[in-house]
Amino acid sequence: MALNDPAQQQEWWRHAVTYQVYPRSFADGNGDGIGDIPGITSRLPYLRDLGVDAIWISPFYTSPQHDHGYDVADYCDIDPLFGTLADADALLERAHELGLKVIVDLVPNHTSSEHEWFQAAVAAGPGSHERDRYLFRDAPADGSLPNNWMSVFGGPAWTRVEDGTGDDAQYYLHLFDSSQPDLNWRNPEVGDMFVDVLRFWLDRGVDGFRVDVAHGLFKEEGLRDQRRPEGVDQLRGQSAGESMVERSEVDEPMWDQPEVHDVYRRWHEVLAKYDGDRMFVAEAWTQTPESMARYIRPDEFSQAFNFAWLLADWKADAFRGVITDTLDAVGLVGGSPTWVLSNHDVIRHVTRYGGGELGLARAKAATLTMLALPGSAYLYEGEELGLPEVEVAPEFRQDPLFLRTGEGGRDGCRVPVPWSGTAPPYGFGPGTGQPWLPQPDDWAPLTAEAETGDDASTLEFYRAALAVRRTFATTAGDDVEMLELGEDVVAFRRGPVTCVLNCGTAPVDLPEGRVLMASGPVDGTLPGDTAVWLG
Repeated sequence: MALNDPAQQQEWWRHAVTYQVYPRSFADGNGDGIGDIPGITSRLPYLRDLGVDAIWISPFYTSPQHDHGYDVADYCDIDPLFGTLADADALLERAHELGLKVIVDLVPNHTSSEHEWFQAAVAAGPGSHERDRYLFRDAPADGSLPNNWMSVFGGPAWTRVEDGTGDDAQYYLHLFDSSQPDLNWRNPEVGDMFVDVLRFWLDRGVDGFRVDVAHGLFKEEGLRDQRRPEGVDQLRGQSAGESMVERSEVDEPMWDQPEVHDVYRRWHEVLAKYDGDRMFVAEAWTQTPESMARYIRPDEFSQAFNFAWLLADWKADAFRGVITDTLDAVGLVGGSPTWVLSNHDVIRHVTRYGGGELGLARAKAATLTMLALPGSAYLYEGEELGLPEVEVAPEFRQDPLFLRTGEGGRDGCRVPVPWSGTAPPYGFGPGTGQPWLPQPDDWAPLTAEAETGDDASTLEFYRAALAVRRTFATTAGDDVEMLELGEDVVAFRRGPVTCVLNCGTAPVDLPEGRVLMASGPVDGTLPGDTAVWLG
């Protein structure tokens, strides 16, 4: 398996390690218990020393915070909760001084219901120019909904406009929370507005964009009912808990329509006019590796998140399949692969892999494996500390997914990062007491302060792995040769580096080579739940 000629792949993002910052939970600069932009800026030297190349910051725009910033009321200003535009400018300047690139989040599928466009649409009434910017539909005479689509956050994807009565009653579409009305991307004003937003942030110096729900902008024209398997009354469609395989036969008229690619071709042209290899990466939950690869054709996205790696079970054949399928798919379009194990929407991988010492061992081994592969890696804040998922008590839950359904929710992976000290808030900010989501009482050993200098800690493991990765990431080439070392083993050679991951329980013999990096003790053989780099 080979990608493009390495000589053609010098853009900084192709082999970068990017660290996701969830602003509310990273660092609190003013002591109110909620993370903010000055807090992020204060911790940039830590990220530089960790060894990452870039940071991706989840939304910090003006927002009522019904979905913690993914409900945007103003795309060109900072929510006072997080700071000011001057704070954002200072962050960009400091990051660039430290050699870090900055990627910001963009949310184009929907706005907040408090966005001036939606407020004008509600006031203007049915048939108006203002309502055409969103997906309003008349209320059916039989009292049903415009179609049978379900919100990703649970319940119907339609909400009736409060002032709509009688013959004028209308519903608006929201594939997420009712406070997040979907935009009508068939209206050219919508596309023009987002080009202006791109230019606003590019002019301020951002290096790229992570595009939220990149596969969702266009819906199948006509908004027909979704066809569901017999006996299934509700089907949410996109879900962070579904694999590509499980979704491969799902009818999805609301996702991944061909028209979205015209949007990204236009955006590609905008970014190309700026210097410095500006980039954008798609959050595109597609049904197959091939459909994911369509987003990274040469005139569209730079990259797309590879969620198949994140969703793979702890099995050697599952990991092998993701590696080969991913590299084959991106190779068809000359693209650059990405690898990710956690983010703000999924259960932290220490917990997914079994929790405790077992889960941590597997998490480190999976991380080492993905860092050896060609392409770029995305880390989620706190994973370098080995943070597990937290069971947040119902009274503290804030995720709209939980509030709408009473089940699941993403708060457990969003608990604020512990920096120092022996009790909450663990140096999260200058305040005292618990931050916006309570931290566990037993996190003192997991603070950045406690782990720094401890060679056995997860933090020092990440620092060492990223330092070694820098020695070959851009020079090892993109050819990957899969090796057969046993049913429970994932093994491949990339240039001078051989990576071996043992997903089983019994030790396995290793090929000849010098140990460059290992996720656990290695002595001639490779123990179970352990990975190693050989050179």
